Amino acid sequence: MTDFNGLAPDFLATVAGKRVLVRSDLNVPLDGGRITDDGRIRASVPTIKALAEAGARVVVTAHLGRPDGAPDPAYSLAPVAARLGELLGAPVAFASDTVGASAQETVAGLADGDVALLENVRFNAGETSKDDAVRGAFADELAALADAFVSDGFGVVHRKQASVYDVAQRLPHAMGGLVATEIDVLRRLTVEPERPYVVVLGGSKVSDKLGVIDNLLDKADKLLIGGGMVFTFLKADGLEVGKSLLEEDQLDTVREYQARAKELGVEIVLPTDIVVADSFGDEASARVVAATDIPADALGLDIGPVSGAAFAAALADAKTVFWNGPMGVFEQAAFAEGTRAVADALTRVDGLSVVGGGDSAAAVRTLGFDEAAFGHISTGGGASLEYLEGKELPGITVLEEEGA
Repeated sequence: MTDFNGLAPDFLATVAGKRVLVRSDLNVPLDGGRITDDGRIRASVPTIKALAEAGARVVVTAHLGRPDGAPDPAYSLAPVAARLGELLGAPVAFASDTVGASAQETVAGLADGDVALLENVRFNAGETSKDDAVRGAFADELAALADAFVSDGFGVVHRKQASVYDVAQRLPHAMGGLVATEIDVLRRLTVEPERPYVVVLGGSKVSDKLGVIDNLLDKADKLLIGGGMVFTFLKADGLEVGKSLLEEDQLDTVREYQARAKELGVEIVLPTDIVVADSFGDEASARVVAATDIPADALGLDIGPVSGAAFAAALADAKTVFWNGPMGVFEQAAFAEGTRAVADALTRVDGLSVVGGGDSAAAVRTLGFDEAAFGHISTGGGASLEYLEGKELPGITVLEEEGA
């Protein structure tokens, strides 16, 4: 894994005895209140721990899910507070609201080195409001709880939201170690990457990856395509895809990318065999067919074993790899082997291997891989993609502005 870059030493030297509001990304999957993947919590620990050890009174704010601007017990961060305390090895005080009486009392009760977690910031409509005044008023309430701000939630830096963007305009601020590491890695993927450079894209929809393909096509040497999005590529080549996921409205765009790749000398590698089933579900009967012979009544749910081996071979000599999106429905054993083949190949890369996106990161953990075997596992799928598309990230640009 990429080393934790850490907070700037000159900032850490100023935080003793001060209330520091940290925007973390603690948006973890829950199953009835049980955390099923704590990767984002673990990734948030180094910055929080560094601040606490420097004597700050750490106030963590984060979101979970999309509760639509009102309290919803299903999206409470209470389980996250408990897990964060376990990982820190110290109790984490939990406020039952974000800026109300509980938050104010909890923050007031902190001693130097203590950590508190505020309730889900998205329980407040002001967090995600498109109205600058409404969002700003909520940011004022958040900022009143602290003396300084640290942005460490990379998964939300592409959002112009109160706890990400507006608070940074109201308080002395710094970039957290997690965000600094993410930006450093992404720059290595876009500015003079070491070659050969291979981009592996999967997931369900081509439309989700159009910007990435467009921006990386003239930077990569090879582009490997799997997941549900591959069927739009296969259809663009004139093949039938049965009942597989297909975006008809993207066929012309895909053909344009294929033509452009040919002009640039970039190799687009598509699977030659597909794992199909007659239906989606745990009871589905999987079988392997050639990509040129997908039955009309079949549903493609993974790349086949020959393709998995071919993708691994295409990655064997890579010096830089970016992977976003699983190769199939990895949550079901019958359709997980394509994703496993790609993940295993990344662990053998002699160079920088980057796993980008929540689904890819979840696949790595679900399939039992050692996270340390990968160069970097990104915590922000959408943010990573938007950076690689060349878009401006509001939560980053605001940190680079002069003044508080």
